[in-house]
Formats: sequence, structure tokens, C-alpha cells
Amino acid sequence: MRARRRTPPIVSPALRLVVFTIDERRYALKLETVERIVRVVDIDPLPKAPGIVLGVVNVRGTIMPVVNVRKRFNVPERELELSDELILARAGPRALALVVDAVIGVVELSESEATPAAAILPGLAYVEGVARLEGGLTFIHDLNTFLSLEEARALEAAMPLQGDEP
Repeated sequence: MRARRRTPPIVSPALRLVVFTIDERRYALKLETVERIVRVVDIDPLPKAPGIVLGVVNVRGTIMPVVNVRKRFNVPERELELSDELILARAGPRALALVVDAVIGVVELSESEATPAAAILPGLAYVEGVARLEGGLTFIHDLNTFLSLEEARALEAAMPLQGDEP
């Protein structure tokens, strides 16, 4: 008698997220977009940058724009604190630094555990989906849509060439 071959169970692909907080609200980015997390540093002003950009930082010789996540998420503004962190990430070809209150860590869940944003509220800007994690709902953001086309163009025009000082 032949042994029956067992069919492996269908497993949803893993979704790995970097979870962070702003004013005790939880947000997340896909891990593959995040390069590293560093403590906040002095941010140099960037003349002619769009209002969403706080300025620039020099990270190992690379000038990176710092995006005001509070402004994008309509969270009340506050002064930077020494405990704040920068998430260095990629939005398509552009490297960005995002100021956040704290990075909680990396979580892994199946894609089926995240609800697409279109299923909740079609046209929800900057949000790719929502996941229920320990501690409540977490909005998963899409960095590729984080800057509007106008903001991306204005940022490109305002950015210094590598090697130039801001």
C-alpha cells in the first residue's frame, strides 16, 4: 500500500512590520522599507522644501530629508526630544528620515491578519492597511504614497547635491 503524500498547509506570506508610536498611537512600516533606526540628531533647515519636510540630516555622508510625520498624520506638533528616534527608510528611490516618538520593535504576522485600507475606507491616504496587534489597532503606512507628487517634486528641487552642504 502506498503512503499518501501530505499536502503542506497553505500559509499566508509573512508580513514583517516595524511598529512605532507618535503620541501613544501605533503606526507601522513594512520592514523591507526600513534601513535602520537611530536617535534623533540636529536637523538642518532646508530652504524651499515642502512644508512636510523639517529639514535634512547627514547620515554617514548621505543627506536625507526629515519628514514631519506628525504633520502628515494630523497629530499635534511638539518640540523634538532627545528620546525621539529617526526611522531611516526608502520611499521608492528616495531615502527619508521619519521622526517618531519611539520604535516598539518588529512584529510578524500573516498578511491575512492585516486588513487592506480599501476594505475599511477607500481612498484612505498614506495607509496601506490596519492590523490588530497587542495594544490595539496599528495603521500600516505606505511610504511610496507618503509624499504627494507636488511635495516630491519640491523636495527634489530643494535637495542639495550629494557632497554639498545643506
